[in-house]
Amino acid sequence: MTRHLQDHGDYPRNVMLDLWGSATMRTAGEEFAMALHLMGVTPVWDTASDRVTGFDVITLAVLGRPRIDVSLRISGLFRDVFSTLPDLFEQAAAALAARDEPVEENPYRTSTSPRVFGPAPGDYGTGVTETVTEFTPASAEDAGEAWLIGSAFAYGGGHDGAAARAALEQRTAATDAFVHPQDLPETDLLTAADYAAHEGGFAAAARKLNGAAPTLYHADSTNPDAPRMRTLAEEVARVVRGRAANPRWLQGQMRHGFRGAAEIAATLDQMAAFAHLAGAVESHHFDIYYDATLGDDAVRRFIEQANPEAAAAMRQRFQQMREAGYWVTRRNSVIEGIAAAPADTEATS
Repeated sequence: MTRHLQDHGDYPRNVMLDLWGSATMRTAGEEFAMALHLMGVTPVWDTASDRVTGFDVITLAVLGRPRIDVSLRISGLFRDVFSTLPDLFEQAAAALAARDEPVEENPYRTSTSPRVFGPAPGDYGTGVTETVTEFTPASAEDAGEAWLIGSAFAYGGGHDGAAARAALEQRTAATDAFVHPQDLPETDLLTAADYAAHEGGFAAAARKLNGAAPTLYHADSTNPDAPRMRTLAEEVARVVRGRAANPRWLQGQMRHGFRGAAEIAATLDQMAAFAHLAGAVESHHFDIYYDATLGDDAVRRFIEQANPEAAAAMRQRFQQMREAGYWVTRRNSVIEGIAAAPADTEATS
């Protein structure tokens, strides 16, 4: 990973990729191909069927760098739809483990499987969102535990559906970089709780095991011709400024009444989750979002009139961010604005 090399002066030794089934369908497996490339193998295609039938190992001389030890956290949909890919992945790892190469350039010679983890057979999701009902150290630890419980089953290599909590903990604790790919240009990581559940959930799990989380990357392939690898914090900052606090987006939501106000409030919820679980939101980002929403008279009146519950929820969430120390502000106008009850709708209409 070039970005990790630039940031840290060396390639990561252990990477975990977060693979979703829906994204894999849309991209024809680009994310899985990324995993193979990091390992130092390349897929073999059957040109008649346009399907992958195996893999070839890239020699170290051609690869030009050490092999990277890759783990996969797959979603329930990925498990159901692409059931053969975990087998292919584990076969590639076994082939690398059997090669006569220096251990410092081929970590597969000493590391063990399983490497592919996901929810229990028949289950979906991570269970993280349900744990974030308050913003305390205990709830962050609960979120990490939920991610581990919801990811502790191995797939591929004859392990399909087997409980593998110890192996998951070992590989999570050893991870240097966690990567979540995103291909959809119509959405971003603050539009749905799943992003924080997966990315923030992993960060909370790693912190529970190690006391600190590794580098978190958000792989943006929404423009296939110009993919970008950003840190999670960089991606959050980009979305806050580019979409969430953008007057054009807010005006668009104001055309949708009750639902638009709910979307504005939901964006704040995702910011709070990322701040709490991954430490990926700076205090000034909450300043920016407050100023664009409750701090703007027109937007505030819209939310209060169209969806009073959303207005109350936003005030509560901003207050929780202050109390938890994620948002530090000394502006009296902000403190008073959070505490203020909504104005009478007749008086403001």
